[in-house]
Amino acid sequence: MNFLAIVIVGIGTYVFRAAFIVGLASREISPGVIRTLEFVGPAVLSALVVALLVGDSGGVEIGVPEVVALVVAGFVGWRTRNLIYTVLAGMGVFWLLQIWL
Repeated sequence: MNFLAIVIVGIGTYVFRAAFIVGLASREISPGVIRTLEFVGPAVLSALVVALLVGDSGGVEIGVPEVVALVVAGFVGWRTRNLIYTVLAGMGVFWLLQIWL
């Protein structure tokens, strides 16, 4: 039964994703939609950062590694406008400071 549920969910996921690809394959996506989709990556990244900063008590728990990593990531993002470089710089600094401090 468990294996059957996994197969059904997998097929459903495939069908839903393929429907958008097949349905939009011959259509031109408007510039407004493309411009809006450029904000999906930063929005998801921001949501993940906020979720990681909220502690068990519901309050924000932030220390020196988090602040320094956010500043570095913000600077790299501002200078390069590249999400990959921003994530790599922020996470690299965060991990190094967690090991060091």
